[in-house]
Amino acid sequence: MMNEYALIMRHQDGTKVASPEQIQVWMKQTMDWIGGIAAQNKFVSGTGLPFDEARVVSHNKVVTNGPFGDIKETIGGFIIVRAESADEAAELAKGCPVLQGEGNTVEVRKIAKNDNTH
Repeated sequence: MMNEYALIMRHQDGTKVASPEQIQVWMKQTMDWIGGIAAQNKFVSGTGLPFDEARVVSHNKVVTNGPFGDIKETIGGFIIVRAESADEAAELAKGCPVLQGEGNTVEVRKIAKNDNTH
């Protein structure tokens, strides 16, 4: 049975902003990666999460422009895939171009369904 998993792209250092040329290269690589997943009929949806309109709300309700500052890690985007297991979803995640950056990770999380089969 297929489940849905979020592949969350985490960047180790949010303060390093790539050049527009580098971003273009990454975007093409990411589109190619997603295309490969879609070709297996395993792509559900996904989006980038641009940094320019980001805010961080702290536990004391203080809002700061984010995600930069003290945060060493930031989320660059996510896609949702169909897979039979977390291991299969992790295999799909291995192709993610974000992993070219040292310290970057892709977190694999099962999406909870409201059918009580946890």
